[in-house]
Amino acid sequence: MSNSPEGVNTVLAPSATRTQTGTTDPGLVGLVPKRVGGAQNKPWMPRIWSGIVLSAWLRLLWRNRFRIAPSRIPMALVITFLATFVNSPLGFLQRCIYGRRIRRTKISPEPIFVVGHWRTGTTFLHELLVADPRHASPTSYQCFAPSHFLVSRSWLGRLAERLAPRQRPQDDMPFSLESPQEDEFALCNLGAPSPYLTIAFPNHPPQDQEYLDMEGLSRFQIERWKRKLLHFLQSVTYASGKRLVLKSPAHLGRIRVLLEMFPDAKFIHIYREPLTVFASTMNLWRRFYRDQGLQRPTYAGLDTHVLETFNRLYRAFDRDKSLLGPRQLAEVRFENLVADPLTELERIYRELDLGPFDLARPAVEKLLESRKDYKPNQFDLAPEIRKKVHDAWGWFAVRYGYPTIDPDA
Repeated sequence: MSNSPEGVNTVLAPSATRTQTGTTDPGLVGLVPKRVGGAQNKPWMPRIWSGIVLSAWLRLLWRNRFRIAPSRIPMALVITFLATFVNSPLGFLQRCIYGRRIRRTKISPEPIFVVGHWRTGTTFLHELLVADPRHASPTSYQCFAPSHFLVSRSWLGRLAERLAPRQRPQDDMPFSLESPQEDEFALCNLGAPSPYLTIAFPNHPPQDQEYLDMEGLSRFQIERWKRKLLHFLQSVTYASGKRLVLKSPAHLGRIRVLLEMFPDAKFIHIYREPLTVFASTMNLWRRFYRDQGLQRPTYAGLDTHVLETFNRLYRAFDRDKSLLGPRQLAEVRFENLVADPLTELERIYRELDLGPFDLARPAVEKLLESRKDYKPNQFDLAPEIRKKVHDAWGWFAVRYGYPTIDPDA
């Protein structure tokens, strides 16, 4: 594929594909997987809501009028049991034992934020940065059990490890409960508003979209959201004692609010060829909706949602990035990071004044060796999908120097 974007074959595709059961999957109209990795869904796997506190769980159900598909009722009952008899009681225990110490914990140095749209390589960059022995990140267990991980990791975490998959659901990236994870999942489980709550009820209108760019929110709503995030980050800092590296694609549109919390924070913006981003993001949400949702998803309007969310995030990013100082923002092209990760990381360390990269190099090289056989997902895109991406994201291709998207290629 000499001129094709990495991970996307531009051969023309039919307008729909067939799932393994032979039924048409409307979530993949115009998007045909050629190679898609990821863990297969199993009934016993922990869900991203398995660590949610009871008040947040009941609020989510009430907000969506308990419109749970019959086939998802067992999942809902298990999560209700965990929220009632595990998460909330253990959360109370953690507050009793560690509450004062957590509140007194200082987050210093201030965090490094990896920002970029979903499927732009944020996870890869996140893991490379966390390989540095001076850095830490919220782990998957901490994000999926944010209210009680300090008191439960040593015993409940062992059970969860036996049930958890060994790969992420959306690709072949390795997964474990100690893997670096997105703090957005912790916010969901602690009861903070988040666009990720859409995953639970995917057939309803997207939820909490104003928390993508923090526009239209009252000062009270913003401060409440900040308190949830700060408490979680203090808990993680108390556990690790290291500088935090945080990754959430939604943070791309929240720079202004994050700077209110951490004026000296560092930001690394990663970007990628748009056709690849679109195809992979569609697959991401399709898998999350199917495996984690409380409804049988129809995927209606998913392509439009993906296109609009991308532009909304970048409008906010463009609005706020001028607030960052000269040593607060570094940008990296995904394709360059993959081609020469050590050189790109060394440049980022230098631009952001993160200290000598040589201290991180051995661990980074070891991580890269373990990822050398990774194979990305591949999709075919139909002409009508390519045209939609061209119309919505053509400006991005021009700005960041990617080939113009040709709908008829």
